[in-house]
Amino acid sequence: MSEANSSSLTPGFFILNGVPGLEAAHIWISLPFCLMYVIALVGNVGLIYLISHEEALHRPMYYFLALLASTDVTLCTTTVPNMLCIFWFNLKEIDFNACLVQMFFVHMLTGMESGVLMLMALDRYVAICYPLRYTTILTNPVITKAGLATFLRSVMLIIPFTFLTKRLPYCQGHLIPHTYCDHMSVAKVSCGNVKVNAIYGLMVALLIGVFDICCISASYTMILRAVVSLSSADARHKAFSTCTSHICAIVITYVPAFFTFFTHRFGGHNIPHHIHIIVANVYLLLPPTMNPIVYGVKTKQIREGIIRFLFGDKTGLT
Repeated sequence: MSEANSSSLTPGFFILNGVPGLEAAHIWISLPFCLMYVIALVGNVGLIYLISHEEALHRPMYYFLALLASTDVTLCTTTVPNMLCIFWFNLKEIDFNACLVQMFFVHMLTGMESGVLMLMALDRYVAICYPLRYTTILTNPVITKAGLATFLRSVMLIIPFTFLTKRLPYCQGHLIPHTYCDHMSVAKVSCGNVKVNAIYGLMVALLIGVFDICCISASYTMILRAVVSLSSADARHKAFSTCTSHICAIVITYVPAFFTFFTHRFGGHNIPHHIHIIVANVYLLLPPTMNPIVYGVKTKQIREGIIRFLFGDKTGLT
């Protein structure tokens, strides 16, 4: 009897409601998201291809950038096609287990993205503070191990989300007021106690987000000290200019992340729910869309690689 009751409280599916209150505008809302997704796909896949084929880009900085691009393109592909099906075809139903899988990948990949940004900050620290030892410190095995450690950290910390969510009883209907399966959005549909979910979610945010930001801050503090100590203004400008793309990527990633995190927990009653949903989608789509553009515009080697790819050797670039 208890098994029957337990199984009856586990839904076969959920209904993703899109952007609550703006159902009539779903088509218009979908257009910028679709455009951003196309730009993200083309930009990140192009970046990965360029880094893998251009000999001049076979350096630690660009390997980390390729890892970031791979994470970004996978992250937006995890959510956007399903989101567009909701907006365009009103296909709102998602299998319960498929929802848990999507939830796992969304949170695992956002954690992975934060970790890669931290690795890129450490890369810039080594490049500026120990330029003569840059390639001997950041060897290919070290880069591989760092990337693998970041991946495993995200996987191990996010896996409990699925078990904590699956154990909950769902007796308040199947409707999730969101465009994708977010951990707390799914948990709040439950009629059980979600305190453990909320506490563990906060712990993960601290172990990933806060830890990475502290490492990034420490790296840039030491970078700033090293740059200021340079005697030549031109040398200072050249050294710090290598960090501008990464700083832009940090701002693009963490500003919407902080907005989503703090408003979700502390300002939920003051901000309309549809704003939460739109910002949550921007949080997932903005970094994959903007990172290839920022690095393409700010990084000379990538610009030259793009020109060589588009125009061959007619430009005379070496």
